[in-house]
Amino acid sequence: MNNYFVKYGVMFVSLVLVQVLILNQVQFSGFFNPYIYVLFILLLPSNTPKYAVLILGFILGFVIDIFTNTLGVHSAATVFVAFIRPAILRLISNREDDRGDYPGLNHSNPGWFITYVLMMVFIHHFILFYLEVYTFSNFFTTFYRIILSSLFSSLVIVLSQFLVFKE
Repeated sequence: MNNYFVKYGVMFVSLVLVQVLILNQVQFSGFFNPYIYVLFILLLPSNTPKYAVLILGFILGFVIDIFTNTLGVHSAATVFVAFIRPAILRLISNREDDRGDYPGLNHSNPGWFITYVLMMVFIHHFILFYLEVYTFSNFFTTFYRIILSSLFSSLVIVLSQFLVFKE
């Protein structure tokens, strides 16, 4: 039990620091905005209670909001992803055997993991970017930005599974 607190505590702090210090400075022509802090919610064990995932999602989003001065946009997107996570896990898992305790790349089918990451990151970015612009007047420009940022963020997340999170 203590091992989980240490592991996920280090993951939380590492992802927040990487996001705030490095990735928030990366913006290619305003269309590629990598947000990988959502990986923390994605990698929580499947048997984590829903209330704990929601609380951790809020804390994660709130910390990112504090550092980026965005008034709850990241909190809302992260809490929504934490809320919808069990439904997405049920949707893409055919059998109970497909849903392991740890939904990381090394513990699941690579195709399953990539589908999981793409869906969750797209949902997160959709909520985040439309709350950020708070209008549908430039719907397709924002949607284009969501697609590009989701693909880039998903690529970084999958690569991080090979390089850093090798459980």
